[in-house]
Amino acid sequence: MYRYDDFDRRFVRARAAQYRDQLQRHLAGELPDEDFRPLRLQNGWYVQRHSPMLRVAVPYGELASRQLRQLARIAREFDLQAAGTPAERGGFGHFSTRQNLQFNWIPLARSADVMDLLAEVDMHGIQTSGNCIRNITTDALAGIAPDEVVDPRPYCELLRQWSTLHPEFAFLPRKFKIAVTGAREDRAATAWHDIGLQLHRNQAGEVGFRVAVGGGMGRTPLIATEFAAFVPWQQILVYLEAVVRAYNLFGRRDNLYKARIKILVKAEGQAFVDAVQREFLALLGDPATPLLAQADLDRVAAGFTRPVRADAAAVLDTSAEPLPAYTRWLQRNVQAHRLPGYRAVTLSLKRAGLPPGDVTADQMERAAELADRFSAGELRVTHEQNLLLPWVHHSELRALWLAAREDGFATPNIGLLTDMIACPGGDLCALANARSLPVAAAITERFADLDEQHDIGDIDLHISGCMNSCGHHHSGHIGILGVDKDGLEWYQLSVGGTDGSARGGAAVAGKVVGPAFAADEVVDAVEAVIATYLRQRRPGERFVHTARRLGTHPFRRAADAVRRATAAAA
Repeated sequence: MYRYDDFDRRFVRARAAQYRDQLQRHLAGELPDEDFRPLRLQNGWYVQRHSPMLRVAVPYGELASRQLRQLARIAREFDLQAAGTPAERGGFGHFSTRQNLQFNWIPLARSADVMDLLAEVDMHGIQTSGNCIRNITTDALAGIAPDEVVDPRPYCELLRQWSTLHPEFAFLPRKFKIAVTGAREDRAATAWHDIGLQLHRNQAGEVGFRVAVGGGMGRTPLIATEFAAFVPWQQILVYLEAVVRAYNLFGRRDNLYKARIKILVKAEGQAFVDAVQREFLALLGDPATPLLAQADLDRVAAGFTRPVRADAAAVLDTSAEPLPAYTRWLQRNVQAHRLPGYRAVTLSLKRAGLPPGDVTADQMERAAELADRFSAGELRVTHEQNLLLPWVHHSELRALWLAAREDGFATPNIGLLTDMIACPGGDLCALANARSLPVAAAITERFADLDEQHDIGDIDLHISGCMNSCGHHHSGHIGILGVDKDGLEWYQLSVGGTDGSARGGAAVAGKVVGPAFAADEVVDAVEAVIATYLRQRRPGERFVHTARRLGTHPFRRAADAVRRATAAAA
C-alpha cells in the first residue's frame, strides 16, 4: 500500500494544528458557529442527531494494521456514547460504503486530540464532507485481482494528491464523488458516481481512461453517461479539471436537490458534454497546463511495493480433514488472486449483535492482528462494508479461518442475504427519516440459517434510512428505503437494482414494489419477495435475474399479501 512521504506527513500534521487553533477559538467564543461549521466540515466533523460524527478518510480503501490499531485506540478512549447505550458495546467505528470509517460519539471539545492521533499514523478527515471532491474509491481487489488490466491504485493516489485542497474545487455546488476501476468487472460501482473512471488499453497497448459522468443515487437515481471512450492517462487530470470546472460554472446553487452534476448532465445532455470538451481542449492548448509524466506515475507507483513474493508451488493445507464450515468459508469468503500461491480473504463484518459495518475497538485490534499475522500488515475496506486481507498465503488459509472464527470474522455469508449494506439511519443520522439498523437486525435474525441463505444464493440487500441513499438502496437486488409518514417510520421496497458487478450485470436502479410498508411489516414483506423468487426461479438463476425476467408484479402481489394480512389481524 502507498506510504506517505515527509511532505504528506508535514501537511497532515499542519492541518491538525490548524484545526486545533480553529477549535480553541470556537470554544472560546471567538469563532462563531456559522464560521466554524465549514472549517470542521472540511476536516470531516459533522454534528449528527445525538453528537458530533467524524468521518476518517481511508484513501481507496487501503489500511495498515498500525492505522487500524490507532483507530481502535480512538474508539476506546474518545468514542464516548450517550447515556442509555449498552456499555458492553464499548467504543466502535462504522465502515461506510465509501471505504471510510466513521465515529459517532466523540465530544467536539476533544476533536483536536483525535486529529493529532490520526496524524500520527498518516490519517485525517480532510474532504470527507462538504461540497468538495470526496475520498477517491476503487475496487477492494485493486492490485491483486486476476481480471485486472491496470492497477488503479497509483492513479487513485495521483487523483488524491490533485484533488486534496484544490482551491477551485473546495466549494462546489454539491459533494462530488469519483470511483476508479482497472478490472474487467466493475467492483467499484463506477456507474453510480459523479465521475466513474475505467482504466483500459487501446489497440496500441497504451493506458487510458473511459470516463463516465453524472451518475448518482438520491431522489433521482441516474447511471453515469460516457463522456470519453479513451483519455490518455497523461491527460486525465486535465479532463477531470474540465468536467469539474464546467460543473462549478453551470451547476445549480439555488436548489439543494438539483445541485448534483447528474441533474446537469440529464438536463443539458450533449450541450454539457460539448462544454466539457471545449474546456478540455482549451486547457490542453494552454502551455501553462501541466500534464502527468511518466516520472509522476513512477514516483507514486514506487509507494505500492508488493509485500510478498509469488509462490507458484503453494498448495492448500490438507493435513486435517476438511470441515463443512471451512469448505463453505473457502467458497464464500476466499477469492482468487493474481499472484500464484495467494488468496484474498474477506473478514465479514455482518453478524448478529452488531450493525452492518460496525466494529468495536477490540475487534479492530483483533483484525489488525490477523493482518499482521496473515496479510503483511495490510487490510482493505470494501464497498460492501467488510474488511479484506489481500496477501494471504494459500497454505495459511486454514489457520486464518480458525483465528478469524475465534474473533467473530468468519461468517461464510459474503454475497448472501445477511451480507447487507446499511447506513446508520435514524439511530444516529440527523437527516434520516427512519431507522435502518433495527430492520437490518431483524432480517439477520429472520434469515439466521446459513443453509437457507446458501439456498437463496447471491443477493445484494441494501438499506437506506432516507432518500440521500447512503445505504445504496437503489443498487440493491432488494432495496429498502426508510420514509416518514406523519411522523411514523415506513419502508419502501424495490427489486432488480445492481451496482455493476458480476453478481448483477450492468448498473441499473431497482424498481419500487408498491406502496411503503409499516415498520412491523417490512421484514415479512422481504420474506414474501424472497419466497416468490424461490418458487419461480429457474435452475441456477440468481434473484436479480429472476426479478428482471418477471418484472415487479409477482413481487408486489406477494408483498401486498403481507399488508392485507396485517390489516386483517388488526
